[in-house]
Amino acid sequence: MEAQSSLTGDAGSGLTVVAVHGVGNSFGADVSSGLREELRAVRGAAWTRHLADGLGVAPENINLDFAYYADKLLPGVAEQGADPLEGLNDPLEQEMLTAWSAQLGVPADVVQGHLTIPLRQITTWVATRFDLAEGPLGVFIRLLFREVAAYLRAHDCPNRLAAREEVAARIARQQPRVVIAHSLGSVVAYEALHAHPELQPELFLTLGSPLALPQAVFHRLCPTPQGATPHLNGQRPPGVGRWVNVADPGDPVAVPPQLSRYFKGLSLDHTAAIAPFDFHQARNYLRSAATAATIGPYLDQ
Repeated sequence: MEAQSSLTGDAGSGLTVVAVHGVGNSFGADVSSGLREELRAVRGAAWTRHLADGLGVAPENINLDFAYYADKLLPGVAEQGADPLEGLNDPLEQEMLTAWSAQLGVPADVVQGHLTIPLRQITTWVATRFDLAEGPLGVFIRLLFREVAAYLRAHDCPNRLAAREEVAARIARQQPRVVIAHSLGSVVAYEALHAHPELQPELFLTLGSPLALPQAVFHRLCPTPQGATPHLNGQRPPGVGRWVNVADPGDPVAVPPQLSRYFKGLSLDHTAAIAPFDFHQARNYLRSAATAATIGPYLDQ
């Protein structure tokens, strides 16, 4: 029997949430199913605490289930002994890195003239632009494009379908008022909600989302954005009552930050400084005033 997935609170009281994580949550191929469930519960409890802190309520008022899909993508994304700034060898990863660099405005002379996309040079430029530590940023960028490419490689990729269905199953089981999705999790949750229109959360909250990133993400979504280039439009998932996006302008992953320029049916775009110097962390988004203002009305008093 599956371990209890509801982490705090009583079903039907407080705020009922399904949380969908972003990149960097792989527990590895050798983790047993029991330990994986324990680790999933620990991550869910942390999300609960961060949300509670932002809302100014006790964690017991939040009934949160953590939808864990990372093990469906890659058994382990880190290469032992690899220099994290030596580049990405997979053509799709390189293509996505190029698209991301172009969106950020990385100068052409940084990218051109190399046999492979120069991750080290790009990292240096982005770190300077956003005032971030270069070492951790390089590790994160490598990890980001490994996982994004693993998910978006093809519409019928077994990894993609498995991750999407895992998230959909959690939402179907919990029937939450709110689905909160961070980073790559916003892409997985977006597709899961589209694939299952019977899922009808009142609020879909995306945090630090790369959904609108041209070529790398936006043009690879399922369902495919409709319309005539350059005015393609994604759509709010049909069962979602309200969709709100929160993006920190200092977060280089949440680009472009205003999803409403790319998706119809988005209720609100929050662009607010969340945590300078500590980019893209889920905890910062969860504790933010923008998140609290968005989900506060869904908290049963």
